[in-house]
Amino acid sequence: MPGATGGARQALAREATMKTNPGRFFEDFRLGETIRHATPRTVTSGDVALYTALYGPRFAVQSSDAFAAAFGYDRAPLDDLLVFHVVFGKTVPDISLNAVANLGYAEGRFLRPVYPGETLNSVSEVIGLKESSNRQTGVVYVRSTGYDSAGEAVLSYCRWVLVRKRDPEARIEAEAVPSLAKAVAPEDLAAALPPLKPEAYDAGLAGSPHRFGDYAAGERIDHVDGMTVEEAEHQIATRLFQNTAKVHFDGYAAKDTRFGKRLIYGGHVISLARGLSFNGLGNAFAIAGINAGRHVAPLFAGDTVYAWSEVLAVADLPGRSDVGALRLRTVATKNQPCGAHPDKAGEGYDPAVILDLDYWALMPR
Repeated sequence: MPGATGGARQALAREATMKTNPGRFFEDFRLGETIRHATPRTVTSGDVALYTALYGPRFAVQSSDAFAAAFGYDRAPLDDLLVFHVVFGKTVPDISLNAVANLGYAEGRFLRPVYPGETLNSVSEVIGLKESSNRQTGVVYVRSTGYDSAGEAVLSYCRWVLVRKRDPEARIEAEAVPSLAKAVAPEDLAAALPPLKPEAYDAGLAGSPHRFGDYAAGERIDHVDGMTVEEAEHQIATRLFQNTAKVHFDGYAAKDTRFGKRLIYGGHVISLARGLSFNGLGNAFAIAGINAGRHVAPLFAGDTVYAWSEVLAVADLPGRSDVGALRLRTVATKNQPCGAHPDKAGEGYDPAVILDLDYWALMPR
């Protein structure tokens, strides 16, 4: 700056730096703290169209106002995973901007339908902290909740993420690993759904004749189709959710990482797998809960995603005669079709596996 001394220039530089957000490091988190995330996001029909263009979901309830209204909704609700990604994206600048990896999910519950035009915001509570033995990183456990404009909770889930430390010598005041349920109970799944009319559910228009009673525990379904991920697609998707994680965008910085290139957002894989699952689970019209999830390996632009699912359990929902719940385990792979159901191998996984997701889906009776 003209006329400024060296000391003044340094002071101005420090002040400017303090106006930016470098993200939290592991030692910046405190057990029990509540973090209110920026920025509220109104999700519109334009977002729905872009989400459809990116992932190709074909579930009739989310695709057609007329179909959804006949079934018992006000109109076509937002795709459950679009809601999840928007709520998740709000949390990234405060939770995982300096993450090494997102490790897992639990206790996910979709609490009410969300319709286009609704505004979503997110709040997280730090429920666990555990420093890594190398003292370079630590695991942060949070419970994040998404709210609508009326302050009603629409989604709640837990996740844990490996976060870098700013200073390896920094001391952690208190540590704890939370006890999380292995699965969401069936009675907690569908209380917020409107009363539905299974007799009005047109299986021909939905694209599949198979309803709740046609599935049995232990059944395995190869979803057959594959989808190749392009560089532009995964970055457009991640920006759509306002997810600012550096590992997905900064190709220059990624050159110095162990992979040498940008990673694709793990949620992108979840939505791809869900879209692919239509072929075999076309009437699984809603995701009601996420029991567990693991991003087993990274995905990169140019890779092709395939998926298969196993029916872990079938469950009646108390007080509901219109729908039942399937507990599904969907496994996604890269560059390997799933006719042979690639899965765990010894203490690890088949090298092709990139996602292992355990969730509840609702299906008309």
